[in-house]
Amino acid sequence: MMEVLIVEDDPLHRSYLHDAVRAALPECDLVLEAENGRVGEGLARQHRSAHIVMDLQMSERNGIEAARTIWKERPDTRILFWSNYADEAYVRGVSRIVPEGAAYGYVLKSASDDRLKLALRSIFMEAQCVIDREVRGMQQKSLGHVNGFTDVEYEILIDIALGLTDRMIARRHNLSLRSVQNRLQQLYEKLNVYQRVGEDMEEGRYNLRGRAVAVALLRKLINYSALERAEAELNEWLGVKQN
Repeated sequence: MMEVLIVEDDPLHRSYLHDAVRAALPECDLVLEAENGRVGEGLARQHRSAHIVMDLQMSERNGIEAARTIWKERPDTRILFWSNYADEAYVRGVSRIVPEGAAYGYVLKSASDDRLKLALRSIFMEAQCVIDREVRGMQQKSLGHVNGFTDVEYEILIDIALGLTDRMIARRHNLSLRSVQNRLQQLYEKLNVYQRVGEDMEEGRYNLRGRAVAVALLRKLINYSALERAEAELNEWLGVKQN
């Protein structure tokens, strides 16, 4: 029995996806719908064989958090992320949680009907990964190509956004203080954040850490969801350190 679970908070988008699933997958016996990630997690537990189409940005329990929970409980779940966003924060968020060997996809909502239907069949019927070209380019950048950030640099960017000191960042990532400071300099260079000292400004124009976070937000390298998730991970780490 083939089941597909649609997790999407917009009723019109849910209806569109329902029709797309029926058109692309005549083999599908049951199409389930959830209006947010929390409901989606519950239905995924009840219907353990279901393949999933997942929106990323939802008002209650976003798609990355829901997918992480579902994959933790059932790593072989096939998930197609269907989203408006190709921002690095979302692409990295997905890349960090995909289990090794899992079949998944990332298709933008701007993609054509045929593209979506092809992705549904490729992922759910043939276990092939399908990533939109725009998203694939961002993935390559986020993996360190095209002047992107390495994983450690990106994690340090998140840490300074959370307000951690250099020493706390070093402890958290098992790095030397000098290594953290070197990576901060690399971050500033990649974000084009420099301390320009004017003739009448002896202390410079910017606080580099604050400026780096502002530029990262403007360039959509980090977002609220990424910071919310990072804050929870930080609190968990601090709790372990204190015990």
